[in-house]
Parts: sequence; structure tokens; C-alpha cells
Amino acid sequence: MGMTITEKILAKASGRNKVEPGENIWLDVDVLMTHDVCGPPTISIWKNEFGKDAKIWDKNKLVIFPDHYIFTSNKHANRNVDILREFAKEYDIENYYDVGSERYKGVCHIALAEEGYNLPGTVLFGTDSHTCTSGAFGMFATGVGNTDAAFILGTGKIWEKVPESMKFTFNGRLPDYLTAKDLILQILGDITTDGATYRAMEFDGEAVFNLSMNERMTLTNMAIEAGGMSGIIKADEITGKYVKERIDKSFEIFESDNDAKYHSTYEYNVSEIEPLIAKPHSPDNRDLVRNAAGTPLTKCYIGSCTGGKITDFLFAAKFLFRNKVKVPTFVVPASTQVAKQLEIETYNGIPLKEIFEKSGCIIARSSCAACLGGPDDTIGRAVDKDVVISTTNRNFPGRMGSKKSEVYLASPLTVAASAVSGVITDPRDFI
Repeated sequence: MGMTITEKILAKASGRNKVEPGENIWLDVDVLMTHDVCGPPTISIWKNEFGKDAKIWDKNKLVIFPDHYIFTSNKHANRNVDILREFAKEYDIENYYDVGSERYKGVCHIALAEEGYNLPGTVLFGTDSHTCTSGAFGMFATGVGNTDAAFILGTGKIWEKVPESMKFTFNGRLPDYLTAKDLILQILGDITTDGATYRAMEFDGEAVFNLSMNERMTLTNMAIEAGGMSGIIKADEITGKYVKERIDKSFEIFESDNDAKYHSTYEYNVSEIEPLIAKPHSPDNRDLVRNAAGTPLTKCYIGSCTGGKITDFLFAAKFLFRNKVKVPTFVVPASTQVAKQLEIETYNGIPLKEIFEKSGCIIARSSCAACLGGPDDTIGRAVDKDVVISTTNRNFPGRMGSKKSEVYLASPLTVAASAVSGVITDPRDFI
């Protein structure tokens, strides 16, 4: 019996020729990532457990991105960043990207890709559930708690159970009214938020491999919304080009064997999928956008690690070009690099930033912003009785702010069309 791509990567990281689902193995970690929410407690546990002479196993493999609660006057949030800053200085952490400096990058998951930390065939752990985003690069990437992260920080190793794999194949060429967000919402509606619990979600098929790296990251990003341990897409020429443009490091490409064993397999024809939406209050509360069409909105939000990449803004510009938004619409670039791209990338010859400004959008600084709710002064935060349509990844009560708000999740095409209409709108009505 052959192995899946996930099993092959974990076998390599454990120094073995073969692993099987259910086995417990020690993994050598290639990269550990943390941020301002989980970094301070991880550091505290590490110091307590490893003692006053605690040493970082490999400073070059530790990456720290303040990104969650940063543009705020909240003293507790500010203190978390201070702790990271002090830690980075004390231990001479080169891969610390401080807010307020020229090195600041924005949302960790997008910055990992942009800065060349995502290498095919490697193993990356992060103190954030959406660390699975990096699996778009043909690598194993997953989120861990602060205690596990502290152990990695001190040893470079972690004890893990090999997950079963599920395979999702999307056949055909993606219609112009669909994006990767629609594909992952299709899966979530089919298997629910616990359908992939502690499993690796492997994405395959013509439609997947025709996607850009940014769109592939949308797919793997929301594997956790299905309970997945990780999401993964085999590296190909598109992956290699992206990586080689950013870092000069060798890497190994793995792919699943034809006789690999899967927990389950799902196959889709993308021509049969319609624009989708997740209604309050769960990412798996899937429906066709046309069934929710006409729902009045109070806010629209285009941003986050899921929907704040340059491709997401190119999608949105199609509908915001020469149109005015009817409700407050927030444009939040996921990274400072994306923010710069908004000034360079054009639609119909007009820079995206200019299109958004003329349409009446509010352009915010790069960060997680309202995706995780945040302090009261967080831009775009949902308040009582808000009805929001968003490109983010979760719509649980209170996720974007007030528990009395309602959040719909959708593609950047659907969000932009809805912003212009002021009500939930099927993007096909614009196309």
C-alpha cells in the first residue's frame, strides 16, 4: 500500500521510510511561527518549563509576526507586543517582524508565504489554527497550542499522531463567477465543521491546479473550519515559481501514490457549483447566494488571511470599478506587501487602491483587524445588530465583534457585488 503526500512528508520528518495513520511519531520541525496573541504565553511556558538557562533550539527556524491586536489603544494588547519585542531583543531573534517598523509584514499566514518560509516537503507548526494555510505549498502545516509550541521552542520536536487523509478533487475549469472560497464552502456544507477532524484534507484536480498560489491558500486556509488537522496541495510549477522568486533554498516535492489509502474521497465538477454563502452562525451553514439574495446589509468586509490577498482585491475590483458602495465597506490588505500591490495592480488601467477609494471603501492598515473581533477600537468590528457579509473564515457569534451581529461568509466577488447593491447579491447578476 502506497502513502499519501502527507504521510510521505511526515515520514521524512520522523526519519522513517514509511508511516501509517494512527501511528505516533516524533517530528523534527522546520519552522515554528507565533504571533502577539499566543506568543507571550508560549514564551512564558517555555521559560517556566526549561528553566532560567532555557535555550531556543534554532533561532533561524523561529518566526514571530505581531498581527492580531496591534492597531489599538488597548493596553493589554499593546503589552503583548511589548513582550514579543523584549523577547526578540533579549534572544536576538532575526525573524521578528515588529509592528511600527519597516519590517512589519501583516497577517502571519500570508507573510509566511511572502517571506519564503513555506517550502514544499517541510513541516511547519504555528500557534494559530489557520497555520494550515501553508499547506498550499505541498508541505505539512498545522496549528498547535501554546504548550506544544513551547516544547518545540526548546527542542525542535513534537510528538504527533499521523492523520488519515481525505481527498477532494475538483474537475473542470472554474467559471468566472466562482473562486476558491466557493469551493471550500461547498466542502464545508457537505462534510460540516467536524467532518475532517484530525485528518489531512488533500485538494486535487484540474480546477485546483489552475488556481494561483493565493487562491490555493484560500482552500487550505479553511481546512480547519472542517476540523481538519491540515490542508495540502501537491507542489507544481506554479508553486516552484512562487517559492524561487522569494528564496534561494532547495526543496523536495512529494505526491500521493496511486494506491494510497484515504479515509474518504469526494469528487466535484466545478461547472455544477454555484456561488455559495455561509449563513450565520457557522461556516458549514451553506446555501446558494441566490437563496440569500436581497438580505439587507449594514457592512461589507474584504480582508483576512482568507480573503485579503491581492487576488481577492482583483476579484472585488471587477464590481467596484465605476460603482459606489451602498453600505460601509472595509478593504483590509492581509499584508503590507498586498497594501503596496493595491497601488500598483490595476483593473481596466486604474490602480486598485484608486478604484476602492472612488467607490467609497474604507481602506485599513494591514492586520487581522475585525476578523477576530478585537478590542472596541478595531476597524470594521461588528457592533450590535450589524449584518455583515465578509471574505473572512468564521461567522460564529461574536467572531467579528458583537454577539448580536450576524455574519455571512462569501467570496470576494459576492461581497463586492453585495457592497454595490447594499443587499446580498449573486455575482452572476453583475457578470
